[in-house]
Amino acid sequence: MLRTMLWSALVAVAMAPQATNQAPAMRDPRNAAEFDDLFRKVSNWGRWGRDDQLGSVNLVTLAKRRQAIALARDAVSVSLAQTSLTESAADNPRPLEHSMNPRLSQPPLFALMDTYRLSYHGVAHSHLDALCHVLYKDRAYNGYARSEVDSERGCTKLGVDNLKSGIITRGVLLDIPRLQNTPYLEPGTPIFVEDLEAWERKVGVRVGAGDALILRTGRWARREKVGPWNVVERAAGLDASVASWIKARGVALIGSDAALDVLPSRVEGVYLPVHLLMITALGINLLDNQNLEALANTAVKLNRWEFMLTVAPVPVAGGTGSPVNALATF
Repeated sequence: MLRTMLWSALVAVAMAPQATNQAPAMRDPRNAAEFDDLFRKVSNWGRWGRDDQLGSVNLVTLAKRRQAIALARDAVSVSLAQTSLTESAADNPRPLEHSMNPRLSQPPLFALMDTYRLSYHGVAHSHLDALCHVLYKDRAYNGYARSEVDSERGCTKLGVDNLKSGIITRGVLLDIPRLQNTPYLEPGTPIFVEDLEAWERKVGVRVGAGDALILRTGRWARREKVGPWNVVERAAGLDASVASWIKARGVALIGSDAALDVLPSRVEGVYLPVHLLMITALGINLLDNQNLEALANTAVKLNRWEFMLTVAPVPVAGGTGSPVNALATF
């Protein structure tokens, strides 16, 4: 009897999941050739016509906007913006410059006026990427050649001014640290389709056509605890293998608390593969560097993971993006 009990215990230990420090297994795309195949597979070029400049925002229909507006029943509004950082740091090499204009504060005007200087692209400031922001093999979204897009005065096509009327749609928060019972993900942690679907099952909300997927990695919670680090080199984020899932679900807009990609890149020879797949192949605008801590806390308090999302970029003619204060309304 004792021998049987000991044998059973040994079998149980052998079959139990073992802790491991091994890196997650690599998945397609793993290299530039596989990336090219996936790019072609998920491409939305021509889907809404050869002259289209809106990309996946076309999926935000009148019915989707009405669905989103109906979610604002609690009248609770939360900003997703990270207050622009004014001090140089490892994750903020180009701080916001804010200066007052003293001459305009004198008689007869008596007005307080100031000037902002902000290089918003990067990993510090909350912003929206326009569809002309990144190109792959000298082609922008919908197959526009660099010569058709790039000029000294800005983007001649696909500029942020195409979103002058703003975006109102259903936002869905996917809180991966909360799924894993941790305050934040460690830099370099990849997020896969099974993580996204596990979160959907956990909270009972499914990402659908025309939705904005808002991905929390806990980047700002980690920064608050351990300080800034070089997010350009190491960040938790999506693995490029999620691109087919994103297309199949009909996602219209994606936001995250960093720059969306897991870093270092898990695709050899391709930097920021998720950026390229989302913006250039699928035509999805990205909301980078959103601070999702207040949003996550509000979602927990209300036990609601869907909300009306409002995004209103500054419509600079030909702009490659815009600083933005996105709002979630429950």
